[in-house]
Amino acid sequence: MLEAFTPATPDLSLSELARRAGVSLPTAHRRAAELVAWGALERGADGRYRIGLRLWEVAALAPRGLGLRDVAMPFLEDLYEVTHENVQLAVREGLELVFVERIAGRHAVPVLTRVGGRFALHATGVGLVLLAHAPVEVQEQALAAPLHAYTPKTITDPDRLRELLAAVRRNGYAVSDGQVTLDALSVAAPIRGADAAVVAAVSLVVRADTAEPIALAPLVQAAARGISRMLAPRPGGW
Repeated sequence: MLEAFTPATPDLSLSELARRAGVSLPTAHRRAAELVAWGALERGADGRYRIGLRLWEVAALAPRGLGLRDVAMPFLEDLYEVTHENVQLAVREGLELVFVERIAGRHAVPVLTRVGGRFALHATGVGLVLLAHAPVEVQEQALAAPLHAYTPKTITDPDRLRELLAAVRRNGYAVSDGQVTLDALSVAAPIRGADAAVVAAVSLVVRADTAEPIALAPLVQAAARGISRMLAPRPGGW
C-alpha cells in the first residue's frame, strides 16, 4: 500500500488508496489503520492519508545512506559554504538514482530533487556520473529503456549518451546543462569506496546563465576526493 504514494500524489483518500493498491475498501481500511497505528501513515483532519514520520526515521537507518551521509556531510557543508549553491549527494539503485542528502541555498536556483527522491540516471549530473561508472550491462539496460525528455535539451539518443558517458569517465566529472530544468546546470563528480569502485556522486547545481562548469568542476572534485579518502580503508584498519 505504501507504494501507492508518489511525489505527484503525496496524499490519498481511502478509496484512492484501495484502488491504487488493488485491494478492497475494507482491506484498505484495515491495513491503513494498522499503518497509522505504527506511524507509517498519518491521517489528516481531511481524512486523507500521508506518509508518516516513522518511515523517515526507519529510512534514515539504511546502512548505505547512513554511513555515507555521516562521512560526506562535512565536505558537503564545505562545498556549500564556498558556493552557497545547491549541493547534492546521490547513490545508484538499479536503473535509478536516490538522493541521500541535499543542502539548498536560500537564493539558489530551484531544483526538482528532494532527499529520498528517485530520478532517472540519464539527465542529472549525479545520474550521468553513476551511469558512466556502472557495469556495462546496467548502462545498456538504462539506454535501452524509454528515456524521458525533461526539457528540449535532455539527451535521449543512446549513441549520444554513450559518447557523453565516455567523456564523463575521461574528464572525471559530468555536466548536465538544462537537461532537467532549463535554468539549472549541474556539475557532478564520482565518490569511490574502499575498493575504488564508484559508490556515490556529489554535485553542485547552479543557475545555467551564470555557470562556468570548468571553474566549478575542481570544487566538486575536491569534495568527492575528500569523501572518497574517508571511505577508503585506513592503515591498520578502522
